[in-house]
Amino acid sequence: MLHQASSRPREFALIPERSALLVLDMQDYFLHPESHAYIPSAVAILPGLQNLIDAFSQRNCPIFFTQHINTPENAAMMGQWWREIITVENPLRAITPQLDTRPGVILQKPQYDAFYQTDLEDRLHGLNVRQLIICGVMTHLCCETTVRAAFVRGFEIFFPVDGTATYNIAFHRATLTNLAHGCAHLTLVADILALLTPDDHNA
Repeated sequence: MLHQASSRPREFALIPERSALLVLDMQDYFLHPESHAYIPSAVAILPGLQNLIDAFSQRNCPIFFTQHINTPENAAMMGQWWREIITVENPLRAITPQLDTRPGVILQKPQYDAFYQTDLEDRLHGLNVRQLIICGVMTHLCCETTVRAAFVRGFEIFFPVDGTATYNIAFHRATLTNLAHGCAHLTLVADILALLTPDDHNA
């Protein structure tokens, strides 16, 4: 018999000086209507993500952006699963200019997991980061996979439910249900902003 989730809420506190923002794959490939991988709801999360970027930048907290780029060699199963891969030649490979990436570091990744074959973990440990706010696209693929990878590496994760997007609400809700049970604190972008800038919000 499966154990049901406890109804007791878990207490948590964001510690800005130990936290980093991770924005996954907000590329034109997923945001441009002409792309077959277009996610209409991704446009809706842009203002919230930019607000997070601004808040983290103002606090001098680390910000990382991932850009999914493949070669035929490193695509592995992605090359078989999807009808195309995002290569450096793809005109839609860039992170959307609607987000200001200047305050952060852009990391290229070849798989759903932002830690796989990247130096993200080393960078985070070097900055004494223990908490991650993870957002971007897609909720049920790169975001969920990266949350799980971060969890097993010992990071505490905050997952804004209005800071990620995917193709449909069923995928989105399934990820939220699963991650909330054993991997991440579900929150809202506004909640994170309030914790980062308490004076502004309590004035």
